[in-house]
Amino acid sequence: MHDYDSFFGGMHLIWWFIWIVFLIWVFLIPTQWGKRNRREEPLDILKRRFARGEISKEQFEEQKKVLESNE
Repeated sequence: MHDYDSFFGGMHLIWWFIWIVFLIWVFLIPTQWGKRNRREEPLDILKRRFARGEISKEQFEEQKKVLESNE
């Protein structure tokens, strides 16, 4: 009934490929772009340094006051 040996028989494979590429683009690319384009705020960096133990609580509070006074 159907002739899948003709030229257009493989078109369904092309459409599957197009849909898969589209779905990957929709779900993966925007999340990676969002991470790259997001500008890190100075307070976020300061919080991360405090969480890692790179600075003491006193240093954190002092630098936080300086950052908040500049805003």
